[in-house]
Amino acid sequence: MRFAAIGLDHRHIFHMVGGLLEAGATCAGFDPHTTDPRVLAGFRERFPDLREASRDALLDDASVDMIVCAAVPADRAALAVWAMRAGKDVMVDKPGVTTAAQLADVEAAVAETGRIFSVCFSERFIVPATIVAGKLIADGAIGRVVQTIGLGPHRLNRAIRPDWFFDKARFGGILTDIASHQIDQFLHFTGSTDAAIVASATGHFGGPDLPDFEDFGEVLLRSDRAGGYVRVDWFTADGLPTWGDGRLTILGTEGTIELRKYVDIAGRPGTDHVFVVDKAGMRHIDASGEPLLYFRNLVRDVADRTETAAPQRHVFTVCRLALRAQAQAVRLEPGKGRPAHSHSGVLA
Repeated sequence: MRFAAIGLDHRHIFHMVGGLLEAGATCAGFDPHTTDPRVLAGFRERFPDLREASRDALLDDASVDMIVCAAVPADRAALAVWAMRAGKDVMVDKPGVTTAAQLADVEAAVAETGRIFSVCFSERFIVPATIVAGKLIADGAIGRVVQTIGLGPHRLNRAIRPDWFFDKARFGGILTDIASHQIDQFLHFTGSTDAAIVASATGHFGGPDLPDFEDFGEVLLRSDRAGGYVRVDWFTADGLPTWGDGRLTILGTEGTIELRKYVDIAGRPGTDHVFVVDKAGMRHIDASGEPLLYFRNLVRDVADRTETAAPQRHVFTVCRLALRAQAQAVRLEPGKGRPAHSHSGVLA
């Protein structure tokens, strides 16, 4: 499988390209256009042997099977549609879309062309702990899953963020962006094909110089199988040795699984810690050596026209739910109590 990289605006392009290369795909080249020269410099440092080419040349290259894209979020859908109509499958960074109109355009392009539109939900796809959790659930270790609690804290790193990062029209809002990860995990681990957004909220609790920037968000979901709670934020303190203490707790009828994906605070070193409590007792699993599946499966999907990496319907459902949560979110105002016109059951 041959792919090309277009849209080098976010550092997630590093693991997207690296994952495909490790899975045995060949990179035909990359378009160096970027809104963030630091991302381009980091890309060249990591992949010094990859050739540069224009966007048009890469899209016109009949030997290229897939386009990978981490452009400015608001630009990803249009690039994906363009690529699909040029006969390419597409993998984009999350969020895959930032508006309902964009989602409709992408869905129409998939139906029209038969191409794959995959969103790299990295907090599941490139985290070995999630693979282990999935196996435990499939084996019945905790019975039937009835709830997930997904926490997605991030470090702001304001000094290195480009201007578009603080423009809601360009990045889509905190729930459209970060919370798409937790919504993906809720659907996946509960076996749900859809869900309702019971309540959602966003707020700004940081410094007064960015009053419109959403640095906190939460969502309450419910499907016909389970419930879920999501909290995302930009408040990871500098003392943490990684970018965020991402956690997922999965409640089953016969036990619980907790993932501490990136760090075990004041505990075991390394990443990918899985804690299991079941009828046999308590145990810790070091999942760091578990092989990742997404990129390898996606390469095979391109060849076989299958959906083993992520079902197309699932990808669209995650995008739709994230957009819905963002659109109906009430605004939390620090120091002003509950929103004056909050939805029934809104989270405070």
